[in-house]
Amino acid sequence: MMKCSYCDSENNSRDEVCSVCGAPLHKKRPQLKEYVSLQDSTLSFQELERFHTYDLLILLRLIREERSKSYNLMRSVQKAPEEAEIDKSVIEFGESEYRLYTVRMKLIEGLLIDRMGYKPKRVDDKLLAALKYRMESK
Repeated sequence: MMKCSYCDSENNSRDEVCSVCGAPLHKKRPQLKEYVSLQDSTLSFQELERFHTYDLLILLRLIREERSKSYNLMRSVQKAPEEAEIDKSVIEFGESEYRLYTVRMKLIEGLLIDRMGYKPKRVDDKLLAALKYRMESK
């Protein structure tokens, strides 16, 4: 016998869907990760889709921080005096990093819109603490 992870009903372990609620029986539900890093932002849509909402919020905060750093660096290079010899590859690298973080940010925001119905303007400690509290008191 197999328990449905959604409605908790007993089902035949060979079944694909729950006989009570129709949920897939062999689908892995998102679990909290022990650690989320900026490197996770390079994962595919399919891999990120399996992240817990809490982990996606942390990842969004990390990406937004890096995107801001890239933007500020890009702006400071653009404002540099004409006499400053700045290699064109440095400028192109800064711009490509900014574009890359923008794409990753939009992907994570899209996943969060699917889950939460909106994308948070700010991912601060207050938002994360409130979500953590709700998760622990479920």
